[in-house]
Amino acid sequence: MPGMDRVDPAGEPDPEPEAVLRRDAGGSESARASRSWWDEQAADYYAEHGAFLGDQDFLWGPEGLRESAAGLLGPLHGRRVLEIGCGGAQCSRWLAGQGASPVATDISGGQLGQAARLNARTGVAVPLVQADAQSLPFVDESFDLACSAYGALPFVADSAAVMGEVARVLRPGGRWAFATTHPFRWCFDDDPGPSGLVVQASYFDRRAYVEQDDDGTATYVEHHRTFGDRIREIAAAGLTLVDVVEPEWPEGHEEAWGPWSPLRGRLMPGTAIYVTVKPVKGNGGGASRRR
Repeated sequence: MPGMDRVDPAGEPDPEPEAVLRRDAGGSESARASRSWWDEQAADYYAEHGAFLGDQDFLWGPEGLRESAAGLLGPLHGRRVLEIGCGGAQCSRWLAGQGASPVATDISGGQLGQAARLNARTGVAVPLVQADAQSLPFVDESFDLACSAYGALPFVADSAAVMGEVARVLRPGGRWAFATTHPFRWCFDDDPGPSGLVVQASYFDRRAYVEQDDDGTATYVEHHRTFGDRIREIAAAGLTLVDVVEPEWPEGHEEAWGPWSPLRGRLMPGTAIYVTVKPVKGNGGGASRRR
């Protein structure tokens, strides 16, 4: 099942946990596993992927689509931007360079520690806040934009709560764009080679992907939502879906990222980026579109 980094770029599997299975995983269990896993992995994650991510750049996913090319957030200068699940806060530093005022959040103190080191190294000191995306510590309508590049959404049990929290802190007319593993990928094993092209599971199986130790304690949890699930969450939060971007694997891009590889990327989508807007009062609705 999909995970941001469950197979290394050479195609060798990570050390096996005691058990890997599909099962239900609640909110506190998922949060605890995500916090501890990312605390432990923050330094190694940056060592492996830092060159690709950059220290002050905004990549939407392993395909290499940059916000500088996509423009999914719209005008940035003078806008207050919330980044959710920021990791090393590379995206927020890039946003600051465009004249925005970002605030970067993550549940993991280890990731925020890495972000603080990058703040010091780059001289771009974006504010860092430790927070669970399901309960944001900000007042209503305090941000113009919100974004997340593979942060938080795949790892929380109640992603609908995240949508509601983002809608709450966005000002009317504000935009919320977030990237996750493409839901279609949940049918396939995490293998960058030919074995990763064979359907292995039901797209409609919403049970979480869980790695756990021998006493049943989850050490890594990732949650699946179908396209329909995600769109209903967006609508229930009072947001309007205006685009879904499915980046194609570009010619000349030969760098694999775990199960994201040139072989798979040229045949199937790996990332879904949802672009939403909080309607201005008296101006709700609006047609959604796919591309």
